[in-house]
Amino acid sequence: MKQEVYEYWLYNVPNVGWKTIQRLFRIFGTPEEVYRASPDDLKKQLSERQAAGLLTLRETWDLEGAFEKMTAAGIHFLTATSPAYPGRLKEIPDPPYGIFYKGSLPRDEALSVAVIGARECSEYGCYVAKALGKAFAENGVQVISGMARGIDGISQEAALDGGGCSFGVLGCGVDICYPAQNRPLYERLLEKGGVLSSYPPGTRPQPSLFPPRNRIVSGLADAVIVVEARQRSGTLITVDMALEQGREVYVVPGRLTDRLSDGCNQLIRQGAGVLLSPESFLQELSRLFPRKGITEKPYKSEPEMGTKEQAAEGLERHLIGRPIDGSDQTLEEALLSRLDFYPKSVEQLGGNLPGSPGYHETLAALMRLCLRGLAAQSGVGYFHKKG
Repeated sequence: MKQEVYEYWLYNVPNVGWKTIQRLFRIFGTPEEVYRASPDDLKKQLSERQAAGLLTLRETWDLEGAFEKMTAAGIHFLTATSPAYPGRLKEIPDPPYGIFYKGSLPRDEALSVAVIGARECSEYGCYVAKALGKAFAENGVQVISGMARGIDGISQEAALDGGGCSFGVLGCGVDICYPAQNRPLYERLLEKGGVLSSYPPGTRPQPSLFPPRNRIVSGLADAVIVVEARQRSGTLITVDMALEQGREVYVVPGRLTDRLSDGCNQLIRQGAGVLLSPESFLQELSRLFPRKGITEKPYKSEPEMGTKEQAAEGLERHLIGRPIDGSDQTLEEALLSRLDFYPKSVEQLGGNLPGSPGYHETLAALMRLCLRGLAAQSGVGYFHKKG
């Protein structure tokens, strides 16, 4: 019987972690020899609780049946002793003994970046996450994240849309899609990347499982980017783990009045790198990791994120609307150049424009921009730019 069968059994023993397993290997040798050890020998090396759990599982566990059921579901299992185990994870202080995955694993020889941030992100955060995912896809950089709502999932979707690959690290079994609303992303990751977890198949998501998961997100990456994070955010837990692992941390700065940027701005104050554009970050990445470098087509230069020029990118040149004072610029274009990711009133947007458009004319033009997906309404009489 293959050693993997015994490794899978040993991984499912309750209350026995990687350090304990390493000690058992030093004493007994292989996972099979641990399985066949006498109760008295095991009780000498384990606590009463651990020994009871191991012996009970040995009596009830279907060695071959459980392993075959896992592999039949398309799930792979690797331990830290396997040559195929991700090389980056072997370097971190507390690597998981085992990794379950569906799809494929991140390639050690390619650059990997973790993009993390707020679940309830702003339109600006959404825009930045999309821009980063697209840029990384175009340059052969693997995107690692937690497949969560908000920044995580948005960056991964953008990477896949751009023809790149991405990997989701779950806080549950790889056979469970969490959150359920990200099922389309989950399925796409299986085709153009993979999903990973240190938890056995069937493990349901629960709050206590996510902080340990975060060390794998950062551990699989060469660098970590924080797009948006509140002052007290789970994202900052991942940052702490990334720093302990010696990973480079970069932060997208935000406005002082934006609570979603409090955590980011605090990280900058503490010395984190500042990400100003995908282009400059990719150049920095190539400098830090020259042996890996950028592997795909060269990055397409863009203006820095958040500028009016980028907001207008992709705008149809023949918008419905009248030119202002005989110029080539329509009212919609003029309003679009004033829109920001933070809501503004109709009066603020339309004030002092050439031709002095009235309230209702300005409102109608803003609604046309909304219909085109270039703007969105934030309450009565307020509008903001869409990413």
